[in-house]
Amino acid sequence: MSKRYRFFIILAVVALCLVFLSPTIRWYFMIPKDEQALALSSREQIKIYASQTAQADLQLLLDNAKAGGDAPEKLLFLQKQAKKILKESRAPAPETWNARATLSAFASRQEALDVIETNYRDRIFALKNLQKNAVQLGLDLSGGLSIVLQTNMDALQEITDHPLTDADREDAMNRALEVLNSRIDRFGLTEPVIRRQGTDQIYVEIPGTADPERINDIIMGKGSLTFRMVDTDAFEKFSQYYSEHPTSTFDGTGNLIDPTIIPDDVMILGVYTKDRYGLDEFTGYTAVKKEIGLDGNHIKSAVVDRGDVDGKPEVTFILDDEGGEIFYKLTSANVGKQLAIVLDDRVKSQATIQSGIHESVRLTGFGLDEANNIALTLRTAALPVQLEVVNQQNIGASMGEDTIRQGLYALVGGLAAVMIFMLLFYKVSGVNAVVAQILNIFLMFSILSAFNFTLTLPSIAGFILTIGMAVDANVIIFERMKEEMRLGKSRKAVVDAGFNKAFWAIMDSNITTFIAALFLSQLGSGPIQGFAVSLAIGVVSSVFTALFVSRLIFDFGTDVLGSKKVSVSWRIT
Repeated sequence: MSKRYRFFIILAVVALCLVFLSPTIRWYFMIPKDEQALALSSREQIKIYASQTAQADLQLLLDNAKAGGDAPEKLLFLQKQAKKILKESRAPAPETWNARATLSAFASRQEALDVIETNYRDRIFALKNLQKNAVQLGLDLSGGLSIVLQTNMDALQEITDHPLTDADREDAMNRALEVLNSRIDRFGLTEPVIRRQGTDQIYVEIPGTADPERINDIIMGKGSLTFRMVDTDAFEKFSQYYSEHPTSTFDGTGNLIDPTIIPDDVMILGVYTKDRYGLDEFTGYTAVKKEIGLDGNHIKSAVVDRGDVDGKPEVTFILDDEGGEIFYKLTSANVGKQLAIVLDDRVKSQATIQSGIHESVRLTGFGLDEANNIALTLRTAALPVQLEVVNQQNIGASMGEDTIRQGLYALVGGLAAVMIFMLLFYKVSGVNAVVAQILNIFLMFSILSAFNFTLTLPSIAGFILTIGMAVDANVIIFERMKEEMRLGKSRKAVVDAGFNKAFWAIMDSNITTFIAALFLSQLGSGPIQGFAVSLAIGVVSSVFTALFVSRLIFDFGTDVLGSKKVSVSWRIT
């Protein structure tokens, strides 16, 4: 490969790494702490903040309009929206854009309020997405969530309808641990600690700035998806009664005060859709049969697709043979009737059955995040035993800040010591090794950011170890060059022979290390896995910088700078 192509490849790799590392740099170094805290809050908290802040801003705009002043600087985006509205309606623009002119462009105050609130919501959600794409810090560096779960063996005994033996309890606990491990891993939460605590509790430790709402959905989600037939006659009777008795239909717990208004085999459930914050929003009631038409346990696989017509997210379930037969009989016998899709006692969607459905079931009406959560939860199957949160707390990161600082000192100190040694021992060629080392660190953190890995103390240890291993490759190459220089060869011949003869020695050592790291990452867990992943990343990046980048630097000195000698030793000239 020519030097020009190698140069462009290196430029492309560096540019790609900058793209990968950009979210991490922006999140940790360019976003203020107060905005970070806001982005990490729950959707409910974001909704309250956006709504209250928008109302305060609108009141400020109204006050400025009454006083004949200009719109506040932070509401200039509202002025841009007002100009857009007037342009689309072909209305004349005011001579002066002050607060009053900005407000007059909107049909109502509510419309202006919605624009302000949408601006806050979109900005905070954009920060949320930025945080998800940045490098995540482990529990030992940034804190996280600590949760203690209590298993409900009494509820399991009611389901099985026989006294639980010690073997049954042990099996239920083991299966619960497996499901939780699978769920947390598949939802992209790395390096969790999940272990038994006593005989009937599970301890979960999740590092990083995880969203508590999302964690609860993952852990507590029962995956209880059921298909139930809608009883339209019962719903009409309920609707009439509810319109006449709106305050005396339900008690404080949501149960019917007078259950005789609907048949015994029917129950009233709430219908929910997602609002613009991704929160469940109650839209009304419906009446469904208590008898389950199809249980979600018959679902064999679940994927998220995009609709062919509207492009909206769809959850497609593939049923097992037994489930396919049950669902085909159910849908064939109820063509033209409505089927309710119920997730954890909430009606998420209602559809009219057009024909018998056998194995593949497609659900619509979800947002992308909810569709992914539903599909992933159902792929991991229902929990064998109900879990209850008995303790949940956020672990602070004050100790983590000191640990990060010490880890960075160790990383920079190790890198500086290696660089000084290479410069003193190998003269000008040591500069080559220093450049390769700096690029090596840059590549490692870029890969870490690209794959959204979690940075922990063991990961930092793996990076520090990689610094020493990366220098090994340069040492082998330089020592080979010395041997060639003793034979009196030219600079080009020395460089070519040094890299060619050192190639397989470097590859052999790094391949064996990579294999060991691969096994550790697959068989280990927690800190061991974090160390192994960072070590594997370091091996790949160090081979690239030592054999590819370092070679190009030497060739640049030969062909462009016209160097005749290789400055690699104090004793050989």
